[in-house]
Amino acid sequence: MNCKTKSVKKTRKEMKKLILAGVMALGVLTATAQQKIGYVNTDELIGIMPEAEKADAELKDFQTSLGQQGQDMMKELGVKDSLFVKDSAKLSPSMKEIKRKELIELYQRVQGWQNQAQELYQQEAQKKIAPIRDKAMDAIRLVAKENGYSYILDINAIIVAPPGDDVFTLVKKKLGIKDAPVKPGMK
Repeated sequence: MNCKTKSVKKTRKEMKKLILAGVMALGVLTATAQQKIGYVNTDELIGIMPEAEKADAELKDFQTSLGQQGQDMMKELGVKDSLFVKDSAKLSPSMKEIKRKELIELYQRVQGWQNQAQELYQQEAQKKIAPIRDKAMDAIRLVAKENGYSYILDINAIIVAPPGDDVFTLVKKKLGIKDAPVKPGMK
């Protein structure tokens, strides 16, 4: 074999590789171009769901209850502190020490209550919101499937994205949420 024949075969192999790479790239671009992208504001969607209003009211009641418990503990501390100051002259040194320890323990419970109440509130909020979020996500998935969307992105988490459709109204419809009627004189 001479050098010229080797060169031609090598060139043909390189051409075949280039053509194959070009065909693959064209296939990828075509597949990408056919993907449909949509956007939705999940926070807004969840906020208008009827279940969210009920959960919000229940969470406010729960928060009020936690606040009342904290106030009751403060009141108990105040009463016991006043009694200790009033009766301390009559108490034996060992009894004073017992009462002082009780006051310190109660004071520490009151101090820790705010953090504990906050944790309890967060747990309750998660418990109430999780099923609502799940229902919204299921509706979003159904809208994607029924309308041929490859991707539906949350508008709150996107900084830069390719053009797409706002599917908010489609998801509201899927959830059976109607727009509030416009009141006369408000537009």
